[in-house]
Amino acid sequence: MSLIEQVIIRLLNLFLSYEQINTLFNDPRTVAVIIGGLIALSSAVLGSFLLLRGLALTTDAISHTVLLGIVVAFLVMVGLLGMEADLSSPLLIIGAAGAGVLTVLLTELIERSGLVKEDAALGLAFPFLFAIAILLIARFADNVHLDQDSVMVGEIGMASANANSYCFANCDPITITPDDPRAKITRECVNCLSEGISPRHPNAIFEAVCANCGTYTAGQIIAQASRGNPLVAPEDNPQLVFIPKSLGVMSLLMLITLAFVGLVYKELKLATFDADLAKAFGFRPALLHYLLMVLTSLVAVGAFDAVGSILVVAFFIIPPATAYLLTNRLWLMLALSPLIGVISVFTGYEFAKGNFLGLIDMSAVMRWLNSTFGLNLHTTWDSSISASIVLMMFFFLLMTWLFSPKFGVVALMIQRRNQQRQFAEQVVLEHIYHHQHTEAESTELCAATLHEHLKWSKRRMMWCIARLRALHYITLQAGQVALTERGEQRVRQFNRDVLGLSIISDTTTIVT
Repeated sequence: MSLIEQVIIRLLNLFLSYEQINTLFNDPRTVAVIIGGLIALSSAVLGSFLLLRGLALTTDAISHTVLLGIVVAFLVMVGLLGMEADLSSPLLIIGAAGAGVLTVLLTELIERSGLVKEDAALGLAFPFLFAIAILLIARFADNVHLDQDSVMVGEIGMASANANSYCFANCDPITITPDDPRAKITRECVNCLSEGISPRHPNAIFEAVCANCGTYTAGQIIAQASRGNPLVAPEDNPQLVFIPKSLGVMSLLMLITLAFVGLVYKELKLATFDADLAKAFGFRPALLHYLLMVLTSLVAVGAFDAVGSILVVAFFIIPPATAYLLTNRLWLMLALSPLIGVISVFTGYEFAKGNFLGLIDMSAVMRWLNSTFGLNLHTTWDSSISASIVLMMFFFLLMTWLFSPKFGVVALMIQRRNQQRQFAEQVVLEHIYHHQHTEAESTELCAATLHEHLKWSKRRMMWCIARLRALHYITLQAGQVALTERGEQRVRQFNRDVLGLSIISDTTTIVT
């Protein structure tokens, strides 16, 4: 992982100085947006395939059961292999991925029994594995900070504080001795503590001591300089760069995810929509399925340290679901899902600080609620960043559900209303067409009583007649309605279309 982090620093150093890189990575907001964007890119792409396969909630199960893999890997690492208790070891990630695959296998095994459905099988598998993990922690690792709280809860705003450091120049430690020009010599009372006297007492004995003597690493040199106690000249300061640990992990997982999807995109697409056809073409949909599950487990456990499992589940499900409401093209869904996730991270961070989409000051809203309804709410808005990101994801999902131009509730209501209107217009046109130039024309086509023949309200009929006249489909003369040439053409065209479909349907039935 250190290699990935050093590569990131080297790439940034092409455009920024080391000081500017440190400034960038010391900003919690910038780091939260960057890491959140990387998680969104990784999880939303995988989540799109999981959603289309009907496995969206598998992410929730895996986010719980990876704890079993972490615990087992930790116990093997410490108990059997005699290694140090390193909670950042890659063995823990491997164990987590294995637990994710075990969850899928156990779920499929229970489902194949035919006694329960897939959702129930998933509900049986992951509580069982998660409970085993909790028991193992309580029995064998109760003194290690490896519990369900550290896995279930994460705060992306603190990701910048958990960092690794790399030195690229002036990295040698320095040693300051009493005879060094940089040494700060002070006096210290050597008998004040033992005799219980004050340094101002006449019997106090002082001797010269060096206040800053010792050996300093590169990090300590930088720390002393930041406190106003420079140990070396500014140009000799170590070129030390601090990079958040989650940044390297998620960068690697993002690259693996994009490479995996890019290499087997066609196979994944076919296996997602028709596994039998994919198998007939010589692909291996089962292998692709388990590779997808392994990668999902890796991304989930890799994001735990930064955001916690609740936000990981949200990243896997909500952005793909939002994109699914916007398009029915897979490539566009894969592009929109990460974009929605990244936007949610940015707006969610701002919302946690009280700024809703740059439009509403939440502190002002709280003050208004207090003054209007006599409440006693806190007027300072400062909430969880992770929770705020999830809320913004759901907000975008809700807006898409309502206003999606193709699948939104409003669009479907408008479409249904237009269909009802067109149907009503066609009924009126057909009625006029079949009764004009007949003996019943005077009674059937009287505008004042036309609604009675169709059993409509008078208001609805008058509205329909007004629209048909505006479209130049009918005319109204002496209280009688009649089709124009344009109206007759529409009726004939409609009848030809319907009659043609009817003939095709009848022919198909006869042949069958």
